[in-house]
Order: sequence, then structure tokens, then C-alpha cells
Amino acid sequence: MCVCQTMEVGKYGKNASRAGERGVLLEPFIHQVGGHSSMMRYDDHTVCKPLISREQRFYESLPPEMKEFTPEYKGVVSVCFEGDSDGYINLVAYPYVESEALEQDDMPERDQPRRKHSRRSLHRSSSVGEHKEERPSLANDNPESSIQETKSPKVELHIHSDVPFQMLDGNSGLSSEKISYNPWSLRCHKQQLSRMRSESKDRKLYKFLLLENVVHHFRFPCVLDLKMGTRQHGDDASEEKAARQMKKCEQSTSATLGVRVCGMQVYQLDTGHYLCRNKYYGRGLSIEGFRNALYQYLHNGLELRKDLFEPILTKLRSLKAVLERQASYRFYSSSLLIIYDGKDNRAGMFMERRAEMRLKRVDTSLPESLQDDSSTEPSPSALPKVDVRMIDFAHSTFKGFRDDPTVHDGPDMGYVFGLESLINIMEQMREENQ
Repeated sequence: MCVCQTMEVGKYGKNASRAGERGVLLEPFIHQVGGHSSMMRYDDHTVCKPLISREQRFYESLPPEMKEFTPEYKGVVSVCFEGDSDGYINLVAYPYVESEALEQDDMPERDQPRRKHSRRSLHRSSSVGEHKEERPSLANDNPESSIQETKSPKVELHIHSDVPFQMLDGNSGLSSEKISYNPWSLRCHKQQLSRMRSESKDRKLYKFLLLENVVHHFRFPCVLDLKMGTRQHGDDASEEKAARQMKKCEQSTSATLGVRVCGMQVYQLDTGHYLCRNKYYGRGLSIEGFRNALYQYLHNGLELRKDLFEPILTKLRSLKAVLERQASYRFYSSSLLIIYDGKDNRAGMFMERRAEMRLKRVDTSLPESLQDDSSTEPSPSALPKVDVRMIDFAHSTFKGFRDDPTVHDGPDMGYVFGLESLINIMEQMREENQ
């Protein structure tokens, strides 16, 4: 059952379940570079994701000084899984009304049966099993494959980017396919729909968190998703899951640096498209490989964006100081997003200057004023805009949070260690490229 209030923002769902009912048609969030739970676009400034109770409560309990470094929490919506006569799957959001929630949502959490759409059971209940989700090869990462395995209806993408995306394969070569959304976002979206379809015989209502779209300020968002900390499993993890997570950390830079790459997209000025990496690439990196990935993230295809070092370092140092004051907090399995604009004013001036120089070389009939090679590239008076945000708090905890039995002492030093490693590598890179 969907609630029957009217929502006047966003696109309207074409299959609202009651006459006169208007819902917001959710779209894939085309700039999702990591994670496994599908992020959906609600409107230009807002995204949403499947609700996990612990994460919702954590957002509601954030210390004020951490809010600068996290997405704004905007509440909860009810989401209906709907199919139309043409075979298309739609997710439509409606205002959330507590009284219309399913009965198990009203029960104390310890008395609830395991929710079918919980993070832990999503992989197990889907035909896209956990063993397939963990495969390291990109050769079979066709976004269409997972949805076809369960013979799900077609998926129509109503929103896309005018800038094509290309995924870098395991051999560092470009894939031939250029698509209008980050390939990882499409993969997550189709797997999410496949899971929901397989679980929705009697369940048509889901709760989603509404969160700030942290890239909405950027025209060409370059996004780096970093899994932070030396430990990834939560206190409530089973022995089997804890062992799996510890193995991933030991085999990656999570153990040596306290941080590993979980995904990225970086806009290339020379080609006009995004280059993308996913989490499987990040798991196999050595320390030097991590440095190279960071270098690639800061390179626009024409030059290393040296102007980004200081604003990013300033943000990272500020975040480190904030987290060192958060006694008992643990951010297990959370990620850190670093964001900048791949085509800001400085980049535009750079491209114009290069075009002018090319024109000089091929046209000797230009006036002398344009043939003067002594002019220098313009430099901006202000530093470029960057953003640093912590996300994904489904396994976070602190003293007194939800009566968690395990209480930790001091700040999350695994996370702080990851920030220190990141700061040190960027400082070294800055020095090497002065």
C-alpha cells in the first residue's frame, strides 16, 4: 500500500497506485562510483538509498561538528516497486507515514524477523549470489547480465549525462563501450531492482533514506570513493563475515595504509569523457598502485591538477581534527568521498589557451599580437572548489548508541590512520610535482 499524500517536487510516477496520487519517479544516480546498494536520484539536490535503521539513527545522532563532513539527512520516503504494461520497472517515492508502515516495522528490532531488504540478506536472497558479487574479473561485468539472470522486465533509464563514461578494464585499457552513466551505478541499480522484484510478491513498500546529493554543486563531478579504516566489519558481524572482511583488508591497502580505493570517475579534458574505476580495481592495488590511482584521479588528461592539493589537504586535515575529538566513535565500513569539478573556470581558460596556441602554430597569417608566444597561461585568483564527505554508516557506533553492548575507547584510530596516510601521500605528491 502506498500513502496518499501529494508530493509536488520531482517527476511524477506514471503508475501511481491511487487516483490523484502523485509520487516522485526515482532515477538511477548516474555518478555513483562505489558501494553495492543502489543510490537513486530524487531531485537535483537529493538522492535516496534503501533504509537501514542503524544508519538512519546515526545520521539523526551526528555531532554538530561532523555535519560539515557528511551529507545532510533529509528524512524518509516510502518507495513502491511498480511495473507497467510495457514491461518497465519503476521505483516511485511517496511521503512516508508511520501508521502505514508494515507491521514488522512497528515491532522492537530485537523481535523482528530478518528484513528481506536488509544489507546482510540482499546478496543471499538474490539470484546474483554473494559469490558472484565478489568476483574480481571485469570481463563479465556487463550491467545487463544480472538483470537477465532473473528474467526481470526491462529497465528504462530516464536520466543520463551528456558526457560519456568509460570503464577502465583490468589491463588498464579503455573499454570500447561509452555509456551515459557510470557503469557501476547501472550495475548497482539493476541488481537492486532484481532483488526487490524477487522479494516483492507480498511486499510492495520499502523505506528509503533521503540524503543530500553532494555532487550537485559540480558541473562535471570527479569523484573518488575511499574505504576508510583498518577494520571493515561491524561489532555485530558474524564470525564468517568478520573473517571475510579481515581478509579483504589484509590483502589490500586497508591494512598497510588504512584506506583503499572503492571507485572513481575523473573527467578528461582531452577526450571529453569520464574514466571510471570500480572496487575490484582498488582491492588489488599495492601502496605504489594506490599512489598511482590518486595521481590518475587528479589528472585531467592534459595535466596534473596541482591547484587541488591545498584545498583537498585543508579539508582532510580539518576532518582529521574533528574525528580525533570523537571519543568512542567507530566508522566501520564507511567511505570517504573526495569531489572536485573536472571542468571549472580554470580548466576552461586552460583549454582556450591551448586552442589559441594550436591556432598560432598552423596559421602564420595571424596578427603579430596573436603570434606572441611570450604570454603565459592565466592563473585563477581563487582555489578550486572541492568537497570531502563521509558516507555509509550502517555499521557505525558510539557510546550509548542504540544500547550497543560493545563500547570503544578513544577516537577511531584506524580511520585516523587512513586520513594520515592520505595526507602524507598527497603532501609527497605535491612536493614531487612543484
